[in-house]
Amino acid sequence: MISEIVICLIVGYCFGCFSTGYFYGKTKHIDVREHGSGNIGSTNALRTLGIKAGIITLLGDVAKCLIPAIILSQVFKGGALGYDLTILYTGLGVVLGHNFPFWLKFKGGKGIAAMSGVIILFSLKLTAIDIVIFVAIVYLTKYVSLGSLIVSASLPLYAAIACKGSSDYIHIIIVCSIFTVLAFYKHRANIVRLLNGTENKLGQRAE
Repeated sequence: MISEIVICLIVGYCFGCFSTGYFYGKTKHIDVREHGSGNIGSTNALRTLGIKAGIITLLGDVAKCLIPAIILSQVFKGGALGYDLTILYTGLGVVLGHNFPFWLKFKGGKGIAAMSGVIILFSLKLTAIDIVIFVAIVYLTKYVSLGSLIVSASLPLYAAIACKGSSDYIHIIIVCSIFTVLAFYKHRANIVRLLNGTENKLGQRAE
C-alpha cells in the first residue's frame, strides 16, 4: 500500500505542477502572479484576464486531477489501496503540485478547482450538492473564497457519512481532512479579509 500511495502522490504532484492559469496568461503576455491576488488559480485568472481565461483555467485545473486519478485507479484496480484512496491520494498530489509548484518557486494557486476533480470522481452526489451550495453562496454574497471554503469542508463531512462501514473509514476521513486543511491554509488571508469585511467580491477587476 505504501508504494501505491507514494506513486499516487508523485504522479499527482507532477500533473499538479502544470499551472494552467500561468500558461494561459503567458499566451497573453501577462504573468498572473503579478496581478490581483498573485496566485495562478481560476479566480485570479478571471479577475485578471476575463471570463474566458477563468473558464479555461478552471477546466484545465479540474482536468489535471481527473486524468491521473482515472489512469491510476485503473492501474491499481484490485490493489491494496482501493478506488477511493487511489483517487484521494492522487488528487492530494495534484493539489500539492498546484499549490506549491517547484518550478514557480512553490508559489501556486489555492487548489479548489483541482480538489473539484477529486470530488467529481469521489461522489457525483457530493458534486451536485457542492455545485448548488457554491453557486448559492457566491450568488448571495459575491465571495468566491467563502464558497470555496465551504466546498472544501464538505469533503470530509460527506466522507464521514457516506463511507461509514468501510474498512478504510478512518484512513479516508484523514486524507479528506487534509484537503480541507490545505484549502483553509491557502485561504488564510481571505479568511482574515472576510472577517474584516474587506474581501474582494466577484466582479471586481484585478489591479
